[in-house]
Amino acid sequence: MLPLAAILDFLEQFAPVGLAEDWDNVGLLVGRRDRTVRRVMTCLTVTPPTAAEAIARETDLIVTHHPMPFHSLKRVTDESPTGRLLLDLIAAGVAVYSPHTAFDSAQRGINQRLAEGLGLRGISPLVAGPDGGGAGRVGWLDDELTLAQLIDRVKGFLGLQSLQRVGPADRTVRTVAVTCGAAGEFLPAAHEAGCDTMVLGEARFHTCLEAEALGLALVLPGHFATERFAVEALVDTLSQQFPGLDVWASREERDPLCWG
Repeated sequence: MLPLAAILDFLEQFAPVGLAEDWDNVGLLVGRRDRTVRRVMTCLTVTPPTAAEAIARETDLIVTHHPMPFHSLKRVTDESPTGRLLLDLIAAGVAVYSPHTAFDSAQRGINQRLAEGLGLRGISPLVAGPDGGGAGRVGWLDDELTLAQLIDRVKGFLGLQSLQRVGPADRTVRTVAVTCGAAGEFLPAAHEAGCDTMVLGEARFHTCLEAEALGLALVLPGHFATERFAVEALVDTLSQQFPGLDVWASREERDPLCWG
């Protein structure tokens, strides 16, 4: 058993909360810092299936990428889905911690891992931030690829069969921005950085039209795919730091979007 405070201290150093976006809700969201922890589950999102898994496996701490709760609550009752989840987790003694956008932007965070996984060189933050981190990443490929070849590389790294794109498959790409999740707001920064391609989880229709008008190709693997891999990698990070913990990534979590 380990003090929860020790695990939280590590997570706050690994993904400093100062890197989180102003609108975000990061840190310990449910639970007491003076408790002890034996079992930890990571997940992308707290949902009825992942919460039920955590409770069934007597989890002491959930490290979820997406905050829960995210928005301010005036009441916690069983009349809302969030209220029911919170009541069930609190009754079972399960603490909840979320690093969210701090994890996105950290030096060893999601965007850095994604950029390295795609073989980018000269990687740096797309939008600089404190603590050596920053939002998104930008880098270049050793050799020019076609957009289709880059897409194959993205599929291979994330284990995907298909994804969406904006731009002709045969266009050449060299300078690439990477932003996990829903990150269309970083399109202007990618354009200003001289990128010809942007890899992001998802984008709105009008963001796709804007990218097309700017001559910027988009690769859209999906929100789930661009973040879930890092939640799984976080298991290794926590296991190495705390060998006495039983840590796993949720086995019940699934991407809600399916190809018909």
